[in-house]
Amino acid sequence: MKYFRQSFVLILLFLISCPFTSIAQGYERQRQEMVETQIRNRGIRDAATLRAMRRVPRHLYIPENQQRWAYDDRPLPIGYGQTISQPYIVGYMTEIIKPKKEFRVLEIGTGSGYQAAVLAEIVEHVFTIEIVESLGLRAKEILDQNYSNVSVKIADGYYGWEEYAPFDAIVVTAAAEYIPPPLIEQLKDGGRMIIPVGSPFRVQQLMLVEKKGDRISSRSLMPVRFVPFTSGD
Repeated sequence: MKYFRQSFVLILLFLISCPFTSIAQGYERQRQEMVETQIRNRGIRDAATLRAMRRVPRHLYIPENQQRWAYDDRPLPIGYGQTISQPYIVGYMTEIIKPKKEFRVLEIGTGSGYQAAVLAEIVEHVFTIEIVESLGLRAKEILDQNYSNVSVKIADGYYGWEEYAPFDAIVVTAAAEYIPPPLIEQLKDGGRMIIPVGSPFRVQQLMLVEKKGDRISSRSLMPVRFVPFTSGD
C-alpha cells in the first residue's frame, strides 16, 4: 500500500507538471525559431547578439494576454500606448552599436525591459530610463529578478543619465523629432548611438550617430515606425 501511495503521488505530480513543461518547451522552440528565421536569416551576424536573443524569454516581458504572439515578427502592445519592438529591430539595434563585454550602455525608453535584457546578456552594465512610471516599475521588477547589471530609472530620457556618463553606446527606443543634445554630450568619444528620428505620425528614419572627438556624424539606416519620444517638458 505504501508503494502504491508513493507511485500515485509521483504520477499525479507528473501529470500536474506536464502542461507547464510543455508550454515552456513550446516557448523555447519558438524562441530558437524566431532567432533563426527572423534575425539570423535576415542578416544579423553578431554572435553575442544572436546568443543573447536565444537566451532571453521575450514572452515574459509582455502582458499575459499577448504572450501567444511573443515570438511573431511584429511589435506588440504593452500598455500606456507603448509597444515592445519587433524582434528583428531589437537584434538590429543591438548589433549596430557593436556591443562588447566591457561596455556601459544607456537605453532611453525601457518599455517592457526586453531590449535592456538583451543588452544585459552582453555588456557590463545597462542603464535604462523610462518616463512612464508603471511601465518602468514593472520592467524593473522582472529585470531585478534576472540581472544584477541593469539599473532602471523613472525619469525623462531626454536628459540622459549624467551621473554615469559617458556611455560606450546609447540605444533610444522611441522616435524623437531631433537628437537630444544631452545624449550626444553623454556619448563617449568613439561611441555610437542608435535612435529613430522623425515625426511620430509618419515613417521615421533609424539613425546611427557616431562621436569622434568634436566631430559628430550621423547616417540614416532604414525607415521605421516607433512610438513617439515622450518628454516631461
